[in-house]
Amino acid sequence: MRPLMIAACFFLTTAASVASAQEAQAPAAAPAAATATTAAPAVLKGDAASGHQLTYTCQGCHGITGYKNAYPNFHVPRIGGQSAEYLVNALNEYKKGARKHPTMQAQAQSFSDQDIADIAAFLSSLK
Repeated sequence: MRPLMIAACFFLTTAASVASAQEAQAPAAAPAAATATTAAPAVLKGDAASGHQLTYTCQGCHGITGYKNAYPNFHVPRIGGQSAEYLVNALNEYKKGARKHPTMQAQAQSFSDQDIADIAAFLSSLK
């Protein structure tokens, strides 16, 4: 089980690095497009069925009752049943680097905004 988690984390970190490199090479968007609208971004509706598929690797840490991470040693929180708004905010903060945890940052950077909405929809539906 542990080698699978390490491989998944390695894959996600590598994928995030490649995506980051591709973003750096992409041409900048036209300034006119950025000023065309100043409305708040639309809230995406999550699909719990899709979110269930995306949370497969989350179960490795968050699905184990009383699990503590080896380094640094801390309790891994239970995320099933959390509010969708909290989960979306937390994953976006990891994605932006505002929350610091290498594994969670790698995970969040691999998700699109729709993926995050789907994950939040699924996890918030758990009891």
